Formats: sequence, structure tokens, C-alpha cells
Amino acid sequence: MSRTAVSQLWIYPVKGCQGIAVPEARLERAGLVGDREWMVVDPDGRFLSQRTHPRLALVAPRLENGRVVLSAPGLADLTVSPEAVEPRPPVTVWRDTVAAVSAGIGARTWFSQWLGVPCDLVRKAQGVHRPIDPRFAEPDDEVSFADGFPVLLISQGSLDELNRRLEEPLPMNRFRPNLVVSGCTPFAEDGWSAVEIGEVRLRVAKPCARCIVTTVDQTTGVRGREPLVTLASFRSHDGKLLFGQNLVPQRLGRLRVGAPVSVHTGNQMEPLSQN
Repeated sequence: MSRTAVSQLWIYPVKGCQGIAVPEARLERAGLVGDREWMVVDPDGRFLSQRTHPRLALVAPRLENGRVVLSAPGLADLTVSPEAVEPRPPVTVWRDTVAAVSAGIGARTWFSQWLGVPCDLVRKAQGVHRPIDPRFAEPDDEVSFADGFPVLLISQGSLDELNRRLEEPLPMNRFRPNLVVSGCTPFAEDGWSAVEIGEVRLRVAKPCARCIVTTVDQTTGVRGREPLVTLASFRSHDGKLLFGQNLVPQRLGRLRVGAPVSVHTGNQMEPLSQN
């Protein structure tokens, strides 16, 4: 039997934009360093994502000397520096109100041109703590601009099983995970309570309910019907379509591709039928 190991690590420097596959990353309280550090917001400070603006899928980031460089078809590259920020009113991520700073006029102009609507690029103000839903967290747990949890884990076996049921197989980037593991059976992660990877330990908080973002082709920005139709046939629970597990860091440290994963079982999630 093959061992369970880390097969992919992903960070998404700008919420809603393309991810970057990395060979290793440092895990902090709010997630992988550099993950969802930036976010696009409308003039009222509400976050924008591929749910309403699938063209964000075509914005490709890369990291250069501590800065994020963003590319999009037909536009000159935009370089964003963490130090080059301006004061602005707080922003909202779902129900959370978060103190933030703006990347400035250049980023506002660039993203407004790309999306065709007025918007701004922001990051959390220094020292800001965005708490996790207290039903699933301890008081000092926190999250970046991710939807709700610091780390999303999916097993390669789960994607392989989903693709077995699809007419057209989908790549892992449809599901925007941070941590992909291989060497376990499909949906084994449903029964995990924690994972340990070297010095790192993460607690499994809850399954990830999937939304319309998974239907956006990450190479074209075009929306389809899958995988939600197929997930509804075998991964529906309490009206939600589940794929992947949300994790909360307990012990911090470095993660690397290829590292072995030890799992603790005992998650109280009701098993789903895989028929």
C-alpha cells in the first residue's frame, strides 16, 4: 500500500485569481504564507470573486523579490508591493468586517479595466486578526482573506473518483486547494480528525461545501455545469455539495511536497454514500 504524502502545495496571492504551485511553504496561524494576502473589492468594500466575476480566473500571479506580479491577457503586468499601500475604509468578506489598506491607484485602474467595473485591490491592515467561525475554532485561530478557513485539503484519490464519474475529467485547480495529498483511498479525508506533516499539525474542522466557482474553467474563465451536477449525485449532505476538508493549524512550521502525512481518524462527519 502506498504511503500518504503531500503531492501538491498551492497559494493564491490574490483571492479569486490563479494559484501558484510551490515546492514548499511555511504554515502560520492564518494559513500558508502569501495565501489570499490580497483581495479585490467593489467601491463599497465588498469582496469580488469568481462567483460573480469569472474573469478573475485569468489573472496570473507570480512572486518576484517579495512582490506579486500580476498578468492578464492584453494588459501590461501589474507589480504590487506589500509596502506600497494607502489608507482606506474597512472591507467585508462574507460576514466579517476587516480593516484594510489599498494597493493604490495603479492597482485600482488595472483591475477596474480588467473586470469592467470600479474596484480596488486591498490587503489586511497590519496586526489585524480575522477570527474563524467560533463553532469550529479556538479564540486565537485566524484566517486570511480565504472564505472561512486557513487551509483546504483534497486527496488526489477523491479527484480521481470524481473524474471517473465525469464525461470530461477536471484538473485539481477547479477546487482551489492549498494542500493535496496522495496515497489514500477516495474521500478518506472525510474520516480524518487531524493530519501531521513533519513538525506541522492541522485539525480537520469541517467539510468544504462547494459553490459555482468550481464550474469555472481556470484557463478560459468560462463557466459550465460540472462538477456540481455530478457532485450532487453522490456528495450531497444537508443540501450542500461536499468536496475536500477545511483545516485549522495547530502546530506551525514548513510544509514540502513529498513529505509523508500521518492522519488521525475520528471525524464525526456522517459517511456519504459513494454509489
